[in-house]
Amino acid sequence: MGRKWNNIKEKKAMKDKNTSRIYAKFGREIYVAAKQGVPDPESNQALKFVLERAKTYNVPRHIIDRAIEKAKGGSDENYDELRYEGFGPNGSMIIVDALTNNVNRTAADLRAAFNKNGGNLGVTGSVSYMFDSTAVIGLEGKTEDEVLEILMEADLDVRDIFEEDDAVIIYAEPEQFHAVQESLKNTGIEEFTVAELTMLPQTEVTLSGEAKEQFEKLIDVLEDLDDVQRVYHNVDLDQ
Repeated sequence: MGRKWNNIKEKKAMKDKNTSRIYAKFGREIYVAAKQGVPDPESNQALKFVLERAKTYNVPRHIIDRAIEKAKGGSDENYDELRYEGFGPNGSMIIVDALTNNVNRTAADLRAAFNKNGGNLGVTGSVSYMFDSTAVIGLEGKTEDEVLEILMEADLDVRDIFEEDDAVIIYAEPEQFHAVQESLKNTGIEEFTVAELTMLPQTEVTLSGEAKEQFEKLIDVLEDLDDVQRVYHNVDLDQ
């Protein structure tokens, strides 16, 4: 059930290149993680994860430092972490994670985005039961067999390992994220093409014609909302 992670990231990079919106969203996520615990990634696992993910998106160092310094400075800016679930065209399923300082604004924006693009918001649990929380780690320079051997030596039994383009992709339990990364780093690997905690659909669906175009527009509108951090769905857009 590969999701073509490298292609997804390339499309995001092209889309966000001109707006730098992805950097602003990372800045907010880093700030929230740093403020919730100590602003040190070695002592704050949530912050460590966000920084690992930011690295794969080439977030500039000054964005990271500014967010951490803001948290250290005792800013009273607070955000709520919220998850919304909904349906797109033809019953497609969507999960939206948001960080917001105005819950009413975010709910209204999301409802409008769904309603104007062939979808509707659902209740909590209406969609998420069809997704699995998954750690996804990707790397280059190793074969699938070499990665499997590294993980076996570290006594790590992950969900799946497969090759995608020139990278090896690992699906693991969320709580295995740091252990998998550390086992790979111990062999000299320093760069990762993917480092995500994501929601993977148990099954994917295909859309065509107007429904597909409408769905893609809905996803674009959702991802463009300032309060939205991540969007997950069960549509195979490469078909």
